Amino acid sequence: MNRRPATYHGVLLLDKPGGITSHDAVDKVRRILGQKEVGHAGTLDPAAEGLLVILLGRATKTARFLTDLDKEYEAEIRLGLESSTYDREGLDPEAVPATVPDLNRADIEQVLAGFRGTITQAVPRYSAVHVEGERLYERSRRGEEVTAPERTVQIDGLELLEHEDNRISLRVVCGKGTYIRSLAHDIGRRIGCGGYLAALRRTRCGRFNLRDAYTFENLDSAREQARLNDLVMPIDRALGFSSVSVTPGFSRLVANGRRPRGRDISGLQGAFDSGDHVLLMDERGAVLAIATAIVPSGRLAADPSCEVLKYERVLA
Repeated sequence: MNRRPATYHGVLLLDKPGGITSHDAVDKVRRILGQKEVGHAGTLDPAAEGLLVILLGRATKTARFLTDLDKEYEAEIRLGLESSTYDREGLDPEAVPATVPDLNRADIEQVLAGFRGTITQAVPRYSAVHVEGERLYERSRRGEEVTAPERTVQIDGLELLEHEDNRISLRVVCGKGTYIRSLAHDIGRRIGCGGYLAALRRTRCGRFNLRDAYTFENLDSAREQARLNDLVMPIDRALGFSSVSVTPGFSRLVANGRRPRGRDISGLQGAFDSGDHVLLMDERGAVLAIATAIVPSGRLAADPSCEVLKYERVLA
């Protein structure tokens, strides 16, 4: 049986509720939209809520251009207890809380200073990272002794929002691969009483902001009103790259890997240098491919025979 072609192509910003995995969220979007071609750009832990970047149709082929984006979170750390998972799920109900030091803002700021910039953190033992061909959480759940791998990550912003008794609220701006659970655990250790991640909300991924995201209820309502397309961000807008349009005759050749030359270009939106990412579009505005520029945009009109770009990902 042939698969029905996807109806929606682009990026959908979802406000994921806590308590479901990113995979569960993708499945629910599939059911609401009625199409199979749905993915995401950057996993969000089940306990976490907030911005999940959903990819639809041809946009599922753009994931690697969107997963390296910096991210921003609002995190709440509870002090005095540690967790095997570094969040609420792994708390031992019989554990006796440690005494939390009497901290003022200056004390906490001194601790946070040690976690800004480039740092090394251990991956949580209950995570989906592969170790020796198996996910770390699978080995941990069997009770195996495992050494969690370490990662070098970038913390560009770590702002104290609120502090009260055993609770610390932070705004975190970080690079790809950062575990906020590990950050909470390590901050608790540095303070000396232990700590775990009590709540997490992702508020930004690169150019995408939570304030522009939709809930599942929003999606259901839009489907009932036949306006789901209004909620989907076009691929070119989501990626934000400069673009070139090609002639109708050349558009048919892109799927076969044919590279355009200057004479095949019918339009230019923005400017680019050699080495920049560029979108290749047809004259109707559909993105056919993501490419790397071979020559700067200023050379296109001057040299009709020049090869313009090389493909990174063909979407057509």
